[in-house]
Amino acid sequence: MDSPQFLDGVRVVTMAQYVPGPLAVARLRDAGARITKIEPPAGDPMLELSRAWHEEMHAGIDIEHIDLKTGDGRTRVLSLLVDADVFITSQRPSTLTRLGLDPDSLRGSAPQPRVLRIVGSVKDPERVGHDLTYQAQSGLLSDAMPRTLAADVMASERVFAAVLALLRQPPGATMDVGLVESLGALVAPLRHGLTTPDGTLGGAAPRYRLYPTKSGHVAIAALESHFEKKLYQLLGVSPDADLSPRFLDRAAADWERWALEHNLPIVAVKS
Repeated sequence: MDSPQFLDGVRVVTMAQYVPGPLAVARLRDAGARITKIEPPAGDPMLELSRAWHEEMHAGIDIEHIDLKTGDGRTRVLSLLVDADVFITSQRPSTLTRLGLDPDSLRGSAPQPRVLRIVGSVKDPERVGHDLTYQAQSGLLSDAMPRTLAADVMASERVFAAVLALLRQPPGATMDVGLVESLGALVAPLRHGLTTPDGTLGGAAPRYRLYPTKSGHVAIAALESHFEKKLYQLLGVSPDADLSPRFLDRAAADWERWALEHNLPIVAVKS
């Protein structure tokens, strides 16, 4: 279903790079906002990591390549901000101040844009980092690389919500979104012991765990008691038995088909 164009008529100028800003801006675009993206002469560094994803996030968005270190570049940015409702950045506060694009400097302009700053942490906005270090700092990593950019994606959701909140504020209002703080909701299950190694949702409960099979792995989420009881009954094992040997009887895809037939929450793990 197409998103309603409830931001039709809203103008956003963004200098935010990599993932959080562009991902949020893509949602603003889908909601009807008109977006202008400012990128350095060489382009957003995200292009070197994934040109395809960059293009996906920026489809239908006007991109201008501007050298912010020049007077002409800054003048062009200020001209773009004249009719902007929101200005989104991901540069450190000290960098914005050096460029004369910090909220205090922009308050001298007329009209004043609302400013949303994406920072590593609201408590320490000058500290450098990226998704990996923010997840590590928040306690979400062990000894394996993450399979997704949790901090970036969670922050993009907060940026989208923050823009909606800023639009209800008077021109000149400022708001900060921190990537570390954006992980708070993801950290809560760990903080409450649910997803620690000895937690019910961390592998300690046989009914909620990953199991190797003859080919691949399966994810078992028989959390409710009726699912757990049914699982043990159908497998023909006692409630206190180790389930690992049973799941070696079939391939993961076969177990998933079996689970669908019996209305059990079991799926093959995609690699």
